Amino acid sequence: MQQQGKFVVIVLDGFGVGQMPDVPEVRPADLGANTCVHIFENTPDLALPNLAKLGLANAAGREFAGLPFSPDATWGRGTLTHQGADTFYGHQEIMGTKPPVPLTEPIKIAVDEIAAALEAAGFSTRIYASASGLRFVIVNEACTVADNVECDPGQAFNVTAALDDMDFDTELEVGRIVRGIAKTPRVITFGGRGVHLDNLLAAVEEHDGFIGVNAPTSGVYNDDYHCIHMGYGVDEKVQAPYILGSHGVDVHLLGKVADVCANHFGESESIVDTRTVLERTLELVRAPGSGFICTNVQETDLMGHRENVPGYAEKLRVADEVIGRIVAALRPEGVLVVQADHGNDPTIGHPHHTREYVPLLVSHVGAPAGTIGTRATLSDVGASVCDYFGVPAPQNGTSFWPLIRG
Repeated sequence: MQQQGKFVVIVLDGFGVGQMPDVPEVRPADLGANTCVHIFENTPDLALPNLAKLGLANAAGREFAGLPFSPDATWGRGTLTHQGADTFYGHQEIMGTKPPVPLTEPIKIAVDEIAAALEAAGFSTRIYASASGLRFVIVNEACTVADNVECDPGQAFNVTAALDDMDFDTELEVGRIVRGIAKTPRVITFGGRGVHLDNLLAAVEEHDGFIGVNAPTSGVYNDDYHCIHMGYGVDEKVQAPYILGSHGVDVHLLGKVADVCANHFGESESIVDTRTVLERTLELVRAPGSGFICTNVQETDLMGHRENVPGYAEKLRVADEVIGRIVAALRPEGVLVVQADHGNDPTIGHPHHTREYVPLLVSHVGAPAGTIGTRATLSDVGASVCDYFGVPAPQNGTSFWPLIRG
């Protein structure tokens, strides 16, 4: 029977609870990663009372003065089955896609083809070459086409624009041309105001043969941020948003998930600021009706990329406060799951995502206290959402709704 409540998923982007067992073999740079624990170890005064009640310390396996164990919580952990630790594939996995093995590609092998295609379409281009000989494309002196130097290497090309100098529709034309050439899983087309080409070039970084603009450092997130993720090889029809929407369930995607996941029948809002995206979530929880709401809190991940522990802790404080009000506003038939998509330990010694288990914290009236286990895939969340609403299951995952329905 279809439930008439709201199923809310809040993804604290990059907030892992400990390295996965395969890290020594597949990602040795992530050895010892534990985003949650290391932030608390380095921030003794940090208190997250609402996440503590939901069982965050239980999921992390360690308590702190500001994060005690919760005997009444319903909690578990999620296992990454996508390769690496990637936001794009992490969210496809959450929505119920069985993660493929992604292709990898550096911009250096596609620079000339991309530049030629853009020139043929009427854009002006020039090639930026670093002292080491790595190259990327500059378009109309307002936009760069380069590697993404924040996610797993080779997983995305970034098309980054100064929107005061190139409007977003024009940038999307650039992105579509790049998408038609690139074999990498994602082409991320984004930009902001208040910056110019000089700001983008001042944020150029190189890592192990990859070169690109560090987006947070460049300032593009700070004013009128626009973003479209152009994914590769993902079938939206096997995912929870499409299945739900095609069966008449309202679907709202907020924050970075609005850029990352398709939402053919529902509404998507791209919001970066932590308080703003969670306050919007609260508005939707309080509104009449039922439906699926998925919210991504992006700024936690951005602070991980910046290796900024105090900044990360502050974003968690903000998130904790609003999540407390969301829990209070949720009707008895509703469900809230707080989770992550991967880790991003700001203390590990590099500015990239970390391959970690993620917390699964559940709030639902009548849910039994205790653990729902270490789930085999993040897709268990999407499967649970579909089960809750009584619609067909997504491609991947096993529902835990029977364990929490009470």
